[in-house]
Amino acid sequence: MQDGQLVASDSPAGRSAGQARPFAPPALLRAVRPKQFTKNLVVFAALLFTVRLAWQPSRPDSWLPLLARATLGFAAFCAVAAAGYLINDLRDVDADRRHPRKRLRPIASGELSERSAIVAAAALYAAALALALPLGWRFVLALCIYGALVTSYTYLLKHLVLLDVLAIALGFVLRAIAGALAIRVPVSPWLYLCTLLGALLLAINKRRHELVLLGEDAPDHRAVLAGYSVGLVDALSAAVASATVLAYALYSLTAANLPANHAMLLTLPFVLFGVYRYQTLMRRHDGRSGPEEVLVRDRPLLVCVALWLLTAAAVLAAYR
Repeated sequence: MQDGQLVASDSPAGRSAGQARPFAPPALLRAVRPKQFTKNLVVFAALLFTVRLAWQPSRPDSWLPLLARATLGFAAFCAVAAAGYLINDLRDVDADRRHPRKRLRPIASGELSERSAIVAAAALYAAALALALPLGWRFVLALCIYGALVTSYTYLLKHLVLLDVLAIALGFVLRAIAGALAIRVPVSPWLYLCTLLGALLLAINKRRHELVLLGEDAPDHRAVLAGYSVGLVDALSAAVASATVLAYALYSLTAANLPANHAMLLTLPFVLFGVYRYQTLMRRHDGRSGPEEVLVRDRPLLVCVALWLLTAAAVLAAYR
């Protein structure tokens, strides 16, 4: 790419939609961003904190039906998310071809035809509905609201300052709510608040990453970035990080389904380290590593998450 122009027409990024292969499974797989499916693991949050209530000593497998329902819900959200990525890339194909990284996406580069992407998106929506129906109408409703939110984000919300990051965070909350609906258990509102704040932190840092990566050309690639600055997102990020830790501490102290002796506070140090380690990493290389990359590649962060899971499991098991 030179001076904002597309690369030569004989390169992948320069192919027109008409030159794209009609169906390319590897390209389709990359277009639906399977690495991003990890975000849908939030669906299992309700299961993590309630599985102990379903487990019976006389029946070690008594929790498996709940796991099966949560897994079905996870698959349904992955299908909707995959379809949403295809719709997003179809909507932004021209802008993506001018982006230093997004121009390599399968639809923008011409590896996947637009017609194939449309057919695949429709099939994924149908598959999501088929997976959701056994989980009840409330789960289906939550999934449909999530799908509507993703579509609204693609066509409108991602162009509105602050509403764009709030929409991303709300998507995580809907996943958490749907996870509780899938296994039919109530969940503390504090958990939803923690999910909202944690997701908001990720979304804000994503905007920071884009500002740093694209520099002065950032608004040309994503118009909403004209309403942000590195200073603004740093201030927002610091405030949300502190609110996340505070909300988690209050959740540990007040949630009805947690130990009355407040033993869940033993997990708070891991949350403190994880949140502020993440904040530090996002600024260490001036934000040039993406938010998702930081989460899955930093070994201390991964160890911290593992220790949090083990400690939380131990506390909840001891509370039976």
